[in-house]
Amino acid sequence: MKIALAGAGAFGEKHLDGLTKIDGVEVTSLVGRTLEKTQSIADKYGIGHVTTELDETLARDDVDAVILCTPTQMHASQAIACMNAGKHVEVEIPLADNWADAQAVLNKQKETGLVCMVGHTRRFNPSHQYVHNKITAGELNIQQMDVQTYFFRRTNTNAKGEPRSWTDHLLWHHAAHTVDLFQYQTGEKVVVAQAVEGPHHPDLGIAMDMSIQLKTETGKLCTLSLSFNNDGPLGTFFRYICDNGTYIARYDDLVDGRENAIDVSNVDVSMNGIELQDREFVAAIREDREPNSSVAQVLPCYEVLYQLERGMK
Repeated sequence: MKIALAGAGAFGEKHLDGLTKIDGVEVTSLVGRTLEKTQSIADKYGIGHVTTELDETLARDDVDAVILCTPTQMHASQAIACMNAGKHVEVEIPLADNWADAQAVLNKQKETGLVCMVGHTRRFNPSHQYVHNKITAGELNIQQMDVQTYFFRRTNTNAKGEPRSWTDHLLWHHAAHTVDLFQYQTGEKVVVAQAVEGPHHPDLGIAMDMSIQLKTETGKLCTLSLSFNNDGPLGTFFRYICDNGTYIARYDDLVDGRENAIDVSNVDVSMNGIELQDREFVAAIREDREPNSSVAQVLPCYEVLYQLERGMK
């Protein structure tokens, strides 16, 4: 399978690392914002074609599918462009930064029948898979999820500390991870969603702190705290409070409520959530099926984000 990757930044390289571990996959084209930097990354991974224009890549015959790691504001339009060109597409989280664009991507997927998957990586992290497997086996029911998403990001920088050309967002990006995971793990629709936000940054124009509360049909709760002001441990930490145990997930590490480590190394073929996400994308194309984290499956998350945004206004 021949794959193109658009967005040769910090997260793009995580995907390139993961794709090298999947048999029968070749990255044939790399799209980036600046030619010199993109060429350097292409040389590192042995990618033959480099461009700054996605349309040039979409016109190539040696591209079966595209992974989009581009700025949030481009995701929806680029995903639609990929499907219009007959290419399967995996678009990194978030699918869009507004409800109308999210719906438009789903409509295009239905029209074309192509695989369109969204990078909701938490579905694939072994720590969360472990909990999910217990839920589907009937061993657990979630009573509450308590989640903290904390970064120290008062300037436009990426995960490598390099300047960004776009502005990140607590609601449409970082909250999307938890809102989707909560509905995925509980198997229920959110029926109550409310949020408050702190002051907007004078230069970035976004809220730097946010608090979200969610409730499902049967009364399962989620409390999510988000901040770009936190100068301390960074990342997202999930506490699952269940009827039969408590679990704390910190990326790929999992402990119980008393901090006893749980071995999740045998949950899947890898401990790398991005690699597992890309494996699902490739497998869905090969097997002509809907992938886990398809645009249809994650759309309820974006409807909740839209409701939260409206409520804060």
